[in-house]
Amino acid sequence: MTESTQGGLDHLDHLDHLAALADRQDAFLRTVEVADPTVRVPWCGRWRVSTLVVHLARVHHWAAAQARRRRETPLGRGPFDLPVLYAECAAELRATLAELDPDARAWTLLDDGVPREQQRGTVRFWHRRQALETLVHLWDLRTALGEPYEPGPEAWLDCLDEVATVMHPRQVRLGRVAAPPVRVTAVPDETGAEVPFLAADDATGSCVLAGPARDLALLVWGRADLDSPALRVTGDRDSLATVLSAGLTP
Repeated sequence: MTESTQGGLDHLDHLDHLAALADRQDAFLRTVEVADPTVRVPWCGRWRVSTLVVHLARVHHWAAAQARRRRETPLGRGPFDLPVLYAECAAELRATLAELDPDARAWTLLDDGVPREQQRGTVRFWHRRQALETLVHLWDLRTALGEPYEPGPEAWLDCLDEVATVMHPRQVRLGRVAAPPVRVTAVPDETGAEVPFLAADDATGSCVLAGPARDLALLVWGRADLDSPALRVTGDRDSLATVLSAGLTP
């Protein structure tokens, strides 16, 4: 896996995140070129397709600067030509990550709120983070438009693991959410591997959430409902619902 992995999905070590990023960016751009920018994206509050495209373009631009340990040059408020904006920012990110040594130090989400001497982020972090950022938002875009997007279970397993080992611990570390009072473990049907989430030191009780990797990943990213028939819950369901409602991701 990557430098951030602490869970039970080590068999994903072989994933080529830079190749996945390029493929997903290309698919996103092709969809943007024919999409109605006014279509709503239900999983993103009041966002429409235009908001989603600008958001992902800005994130790519910002991440390229983070990889170089620089402050990004603001893109401005727009209005933008959406395909042109996205194409430029996607290309900037790909070129940056291809140029830099993956093991070079970078500003990353691993180090927010961490003492300088304990910081460990490298450029490689952004290979995975941006591949998965694009995965989730490509799903948002395609699904909002009523179009299929099924990248396969390995991509969703990777996405689930990143939430458990990077995104949720960061939310707790920054004080955005409290550490869960119950021990939550996700078990994807495809592997049977346990993916534990961060819990409070004095956590009591436990909850196991099982189902297809796709449904688990979409749930922890706030794109699916706990009542989905594909998901199975054992243990303290009410506490799990409270943990999910607080947010495992930004």
